[in-house]
Amino acid sequence: MKKQILSATAAVALMAGAVSAEEVRVYNWSDYIDEDLLTKFEAETGIDLIYDVFDSNELLETKMLAGGSGYDVVVPSGTFLQRQIQAGAFQKLDLAQLPNHGNLWDLIKDVTSGYDPENAYSINYMWGSTGLGVNVGKVKEILGDDAPLNSMELVLNPANMEKLAACGVHILDAPSEIIPMVLQYLGENPDSHDKAVIEKAEPILTAVRPYIQKFHSSEYINALANGDICVAVGWSGDILQARDRAAEAENGVDIAYNAFAEGSLMWFDQMAIPADAPNPEGAHKFLNFILDAQNMATASNYVYYANGNIASQEHLVEDVIGDPAIYPDADTMSNFYITSPYPAKIQRVVTRLWTKVKSGT
Repeated sequence: MKKQILSATAAVALMAGAVSAEEVRVYNWSDYIDEDLLTKFEAETGIDLIYDVFDSNELLETKMLAGGSGYDVVVPSGTFLQRQIQAGAFQKLDLAQLPNHGNLWDLIKDVTSGYDPENAYSINYMWGSTGLGVNVGKVKEILGDDAPLNSMELVLNPANMEKLAACGVHILDAPSEIIPMVLQYLGENPDSHDKAVIEKAEPILTAVRPYIQKFHSSEYINALANGDICVAVGWSGDILQARDRAAEAENGVDIAYNAFAEGSLMWFDQMAIPADAPNPEGAHKFLNFILDAQNMATASNYVYYANGNIASQEHLVEDVIGDPAIYPDADTMSNFYITSPYPAKIQRVVTRLWTKVKSGT
């Protein structure tokens, strides 16, 4: 009987230890980190890391604004971060717990302060542009050698899309990016919050809708790499990942990324700590780990995105730091635009328009 009591006591102690083990829960974009970094963080800190992924800002925002997400670190894009800060969804960073904070790049901080004044709530993780991923051989075979590989004409001109439908076209399921893109194409302000201006995007999208195989924000990476589709409107690093996967597979698929000649959206993904994070101290440890120059370089070298950490640049491989599709030159960057969050009333307009376009009704 005594032995049973001791066993029960030991079991309770084990359970208590399991409950008290420190953990940090991170919610990040899919295909967005070298997983070796996750095990390295656990080894260095002794903290259990729970790492979940999403593939749309809208999904993350639903969780954040509902409250009680259970996450310690999340990674919204700048415009969504701005709106969520205003809603009280995040807590200010404690820079005393972030000794690596000095590694951040002033150039990027100056831009992200437009979303997060004084960068009080977030650090930049990655940044990039939204543009065209093309299977060069297939597109030229269908449209000819003069195919507009760097123009919105490729995907917004129904005459081109009708032909490209045969080899497959994916578009980001991201109304906050695609609608501004169409407005830019029309010569309107891509950051317009005017209902009448925003609605000008609908007929353009409706005209090409029959030729879009899928609206999705992650499947296009493998689809491009495998040759299953020939065009995607997507994020720069994702398309470069597709390019490299195709090259590694030696499958004859030649993928190129091009920012739009008409101007591309420049976006910023920011790491932030929810106001109700269960473990804010652990969250700061994770952010400081990511802010380490070598760790940040490891992430960029894996995902092929630029980052906001100036100290990391000496550790970046030449394929990353030397690729103008990842770190664009000043002329290319001058052609980029940024957007601000839609007010609630306009967000409903955008959501209705997008739902209508996607459904094809």
